[in-house]
Amino acid sequence: MAVRAVRGATQVDVDDKEHVLRRTRELLQEVLSANKIEHDDVISIVFSATRDVSSVAPAVAARQLGLEEPALFCLQEMYVEGSMPRVVRLMLHVETELARADVQNVYLRGTELLRADVPTFED
Repeated sequence: MAVRAVRGATQVDVDDKEHVLRRTRELLQEVLSANKIEHDDVISIVFSATRDVSSVAPAVAARQLGLEEPALFCLQEMYVEGSMPRVVRLMLHVETELARADVQNVYLRGTELLRADVPTFED
């Protein structure tokens, strides 16, 4: 069994505790479902939020979903001028049989655009 990193992101409409938790739970559930990940497969989750999301630690959403064992960590995303506002990101480290190429990263609620701004070696 391999250890893989799975990424995801979502954008929140407002920095409100319940709204941020609802969107983070939605994102986490979609990542787990898309990759057929069971709770016992999750080793750790790193959450980040842009500086305009400060009402709650996104890791609370993982605990609300019953992820009691994995190590959880929250941090503030590096500020980059002109970057997308109100974004919560996550990176799960999981044990899985999935090949690296088969891992499904999940981008919800407009964050699909984040992948477009990643420079390639050709840029």
